[in-house]
Amino acid sequence: MDIVLARTFLEIATAGSFFHAAKRLNVTQSTVSVRVKRLEEELGRTLFLRTKSGTKLTPAGEQFERFARSMMKVWEEAKYQVGVPDTFARALCIGSQYSLWPKFSMRWLQLLERELPDTALRAEMGMPDRLLRLMLDGLLDVAVMYTPQLRPGLSVEVLMDDSLVLVAPSLEYSRDLDEDYIFIDWGPEFVQAHKTHFPNFRASHVTLALGTLAARYIVENNRAAYFPARFIEEEVLEGTLHLVPDAPVFPYPVYAIWNTESDTELVERALNALRRIAGRVEAKQTGMLEEAGLDTNMAPRLIDVIESSNADNSSVESTE
Repeated sequence: MDIVLARTFLEIATAGSFFHAAKRLNVTQSTVSVRVKRLEEELGRTLFLRTKSGTKLTPAGEQFERFARSMMKVWEEAKYQVGVPDTFARALCIGSQYSLWPKFSMRWLQLLERELPDTALRAEMGMPDRLLRLMLDGLLDVAVMYTPQLRPGLSVEVLMDDSLVLVAPSLEYSRDLDEDYIFIDWGPEFVQAHKTHFPNFRASHVTLALGTLAARYIVENNRAAYFPARFIEEEVLEGTLHLVPDAPVFPYPVYAIWNTESDTELVERALNALRRIAGRVEAKQTGMLEEAGLDTNMAPRLIDVIESSNADNSSVESTE
């Protein structure tokens, strides 16, 4: 069967509409419709139902989805393996969420380069949903991210806690947050934990959903914000930014996620290298916070805040 048809089918299933799938594939909506018609004719079944809110899979479409993903995975693996230069015996593709690349995933890649001289290495960066899609399509072997989703064929492991710390341009900055504070959106867990520990905080004039990419804006505009301790280490040493005393530290778990169908021996070596990097980063981060007199136990892990909240909500619902 035409691989293009399978890819088009999966894009529609993911995007939820022919229109959005066409934009992702960079083709016209009529082209997408023609491809679906061809696919349905080949299978002899209707795969999609159009609704006011978009499209949804029919029972036949739900059955076909797992086969389409398997086909795409085999195809992408074939392209990747065929593309490996003759000078290398095998290939490994790793992925990283953008904010984890500086001073973490980059060090992992450097270690892999030294330890796997016979392996062609490729690194991808993106948000968790993109990295998961690449992994499900067979294009990623191992990835690191903050918010993984467990899917069939994937395994997940907590590597370490990234300590989110409050930094400001002045040592005199108050932990009570003022007009100079900029809210960095580190995800729903951070939003909820932030509300818990700063109940009087309403909203900052500027909110940035850029992760570590927001650091330059913070430094150049003399503002305060939360960042991973490992990331702002140099700025703190240089005196460009200062850790705010007595401000809560939010331990934010970093996860490794890998494809269980990839080369087991190669993936295990990549994971072992990743665990060593995580251990070094966490130890250095802890030393930095202890030297500054910050207590890493001042705030619970963000995932624990969510689980506690969910438990409270369930308790309330059960008594109503």
